[in-house]
Amino acid sequence: MSVQDRMGAAPKPTGPVSTIDYSERIPNNVDLASDRRLQRALEGWQPKFLEWWRDLGPQLPTQDVYLRTAIAVGRDGWAHFDHVPMEQYRWGIFLAEADPDRVVNFGKHKGEPAWQEVPGEYRSELMRLITVQGDTEPASVEQQRVLGGTAPSIYDLRNLFQVNVEEGRHLWAMVYLLHAYFGREGREEAEQLLKRNSGDIDAPRILGAFNEETTDWLQFFMFTYFTDRDGKYQLGTLKESAFDPLARTCEFMLKEEAHHMFVGTTGVQRVVERTAELMNEHGTDDVFEHGGIPLEVIQQYLNFQYSVSMDLFGSEQSTNVAAYYTGGLKGRWQETRRKDDHELKEAEYTIRTIRDGKFVEEPVPYLTALNLDLRDEYVADCENGVRRWNQALEDAGLEQRLSLPHEAFNRRVGNYSAHHVSPEGEILSADEWNARADKWLPSEETRAKVAALMVPEYELGKFAGWIAPPQTGINDQPVEFDYVRLAEEGLA
Repeated sequence: MSVQDRMGAAPKPTGPVSTIDYSERIPNNVDLASDRRLQRALEGWQPKFLEWWRDLGPQLPTQDVYLRTAIAVGRDGWAHFDHVPMEQYRWGIFLAEADPDRVVNFGKHKGEPAWQEVPGEYRSELMRLITVQGDTEPASVEQQRVLGGTAPSIYDLRNLFQVNVEEGRHLWAMVYLLHAYFGREGREEAEQLLKRNSGDIDAPRILGAFNEETTDWLQFFMFTYFTDRDGKYQLGTLKESAFDPLARTCEFMLKEEAHHMFVGTTGVQRVVERTAELMNEHGTDDVFEHGGIPLEVIQQYLNFQYSVSMDLFGSEQSTNVAAYYTGGLKGRWQETRRKDDHELKEAEYTIRTIRDGKFVEEPVPYLTALNLDLRDEYVADCENGVRRWNQALEDAGLEQRLSLPHEAFNRRVGNYSAHHVSPEGEILSADEWNARADKWLPSEETRAKVAALMVPEYELGKFAGWIAPPQTGINDQPVEFDYVRLAEEGLA
């Protein structure tokens, strides 16, 4: 008996229109007005969200910001740009357009109609997946809340705020699913999403990387490159879900996530370009004294953010992820492009681990290794950005290069968590690690030196001395455009 049979025959989804209704108190394209109970519940959550935004959102006072707002969910022309007071940003609920013929593409329900309601047998698992994803969205806003006070330019400040408001909207996306499909338990989970706070000793965020302090803009750029890229891959697996509202929600979220990774990719590149310029100008690797960030320090920040982001994929082997896949809850990255049976009952995958002081490889059931499958896709993607940054060094005539550390470096989750491994892949004793860790990871002293460079630059078209200007502006505007209009107290 299929899931659809057990749930009762679900009607074919008509799906939302592609245009978003901004006349509603909560902008949406899910016909929220037709469900008054749900609408009232979300309108009751809305003031709590706004209070959270005021208390733990961006702290730099502004008049308005040149932000993009989603106006449709189709492939083209989906966003509108204009100056908007951030506290009046229209956060809403947007799902990608429905495909009434969509079917489940993997697992034991492969070929069945996609689910429009939550099957009882998967209720707790789906709610957990949505809650964990939802918890990451406000966490990153909390981590970045003070960065406006040290922005290297008005251009960069606008990009920070764009990331922040969209992370807030992604929280709305998950809260809608919790309210609409999980009843009282879902509403309770939605409340908790605002009660946990990044780094809070008593009520921290669920995943470790989202409790780390964002100390400066270099870490912000590394976060948006590496950690938001993890988000891309997690959303990509949920986009394949048999639960159609979740799949369509994540499909649209991926459109917005692309900008966050762009901020990271180009941000790090501009830091590298400025560092290379200072190295050539002054004939030294240590450009701290000349107002730049040394390549060695950029590599340390890279090592840190990459390794904590690798932990977000979980253990290399997991029976939970096998159950998620078999049940149709969470697929693989680009599932439909895979050339296999999409059930993986007999398939194997090679995992890596350390045994008897050596790296070894061994085959395991593919279903249990899906976290590693996803992580391997992520690693290959991360390498693209590093190549781009190294091209900037090559163009500057320098021999130094940046690199991703070994996958076992600085790990706290999975097969490598009990081991000490250098960025080059050398297995170390605890004493050897402790003696050399400050060479590979940013120490408090190093972070303090970087923080000392973070002097804000709010004059239009001007940039702090540690970062190069971008090549182009936003939405065909010039680089010196007034992307952010600061309030009087923000200029003090």
